[in-house]
Amino acid sequence: MSLDQKNRPKMIIGPTGEPLTLDTLPPPNTARWVIRRKAEVVAAVRGGLLSLEEACERYTLSVEEFLSWQRAIDRNGLPGLRTTRVQLYRGHAASPSN
Repeated sequence: MSLDQKNRPKMIIGPTGEPLTLDTLPPPNTARWVIRRKAEVVAAVRGGLLSLEEACERYTLSVEEFLSWQRAIDRNGLPGLRTTRVQLYRGHAASPSN
C-alpha cells in the first residue's frame, strides 16, 4: 500500500448527501450510467477516494469522458449529466424538424 493510499479518506459525502465509500461506489462492470452513478464517481475522485487514473481504469473511462462529467456538474449541476439533454446544456438547442 502506497503512502498516498494510506492518507485517503475511507468515506466522503456523496452527491446526494449520503456517505460514499469504495464499497458503495458503482460496481466496475457498470453498463448503465445514470446521473447518480456518474456524480458518485466524480465525487469519489474529488474527495480522494479514487485517483483520476484509478477511476478511469476501474470504469473503463477515457480521461476526456470523466472530465466531461466533471465539467457538466460544474456548469449545470447534476441535471447537466443527463445524456438526453446534452445539447441543451451545452448551449445548442436542437433544430426543429421540418
